[in-house]
Amino acid sequence: MNQQHISRINDVLFYIHKDISKELSAKELAKVAAYSEQHFHRIFKSVVGESIHQYIRRTRMEYAANQLMFDTRASVMDIANSCGFNSVSSFSRAFKATFHSSPGEWRKHDLRVAEKPYLKDPEVAEGYRRVASRGIPDPKVVEVPERLAAYVRHVGYSRSISNAWLILKAWANAEGRPFETQFGLHHSNPAWVELDKCRYVACIGIDKPIKLRGVVNQLVIPGGLHAVFRLTGIYGELLPQISMVLEKWLPASGFKLRSTPAYVHYHENHFLKADERFELDFYLPISFF
Repeated sequence: MNQQHISRINDVLFYIHKDISKELSAKELAKVAAYSEQHFHRIFKSVVGESIHQYIRRTRMEYAANQLMFDTRASVMDIANSCGFNSVSSFSRAFKATFHSSPGEWRKHDLRVAEKPYLKDPEVAEGYRRVASRGIPDPKVVEVPERLAAYVRHVGYSRSISNAWLILKAWANAEGRPFETQFGLHHSNPAWVELDKCRYVACIGIDKPIKLRGVVNQLVIPGGLHAVFRLTGIYGELLPQISMVLEKWLPASGFKLRSTPAYVHYHENHFLKADERFELDFYLPISFF
């Protein structure tokens, strides 16, 4: 596949995920990619595998699912507006088409007993049983700066993520850049997105922009107010811990979940270590209102 097409569409994906609550017209996104609008539609679908409208709607519905579940004080209309919908009826139709449940029914789910897609993976299910009794560590609530990063995108949350990290490591070695500050962006909530559809971005911090972009591109990890949780364990235990933070800590915290992606800062990266152990800080983007 043409590396220039991939690079330009990656720019569009970064633009979308930087704030999925804002208006995202195909005309505007075509300008980001520096294509004509007609050409942009064709290239986006060939690179991503779905149309730009399908991608944006699915991303917004995943964000809406989080908001409905974890911000019970916001009305359905408020959440519909934050996802670019002008009416509850059109929002409800789109939500039901994605999750086979109305927004109101979705809010009634008891996440403690609901069937989570990640529990279909035996290792993650076993990890869930191991960490269930641990409790959630107290977070630090801090303002964090933006971070310039080189990245490789990956679809699917499994050991295959290690491929993205190995590509990034080879690139860093070839460029003579340090491979020390490692981040993973989590675009999807695996509590209701199938693991093979979860979107993940492997990133390393860089101190100067990339000159030649291709498989490896650059983005800015958004800053702002975050709750930061120190999490440890082995492969299979991370997703359940993140899920517990969202399901238990966030609703009781008084904070709202922002629309920028959550991410982890690895101190030990289980996708690169032979013993598959991790130690990391989980950054959850939050706001007061």
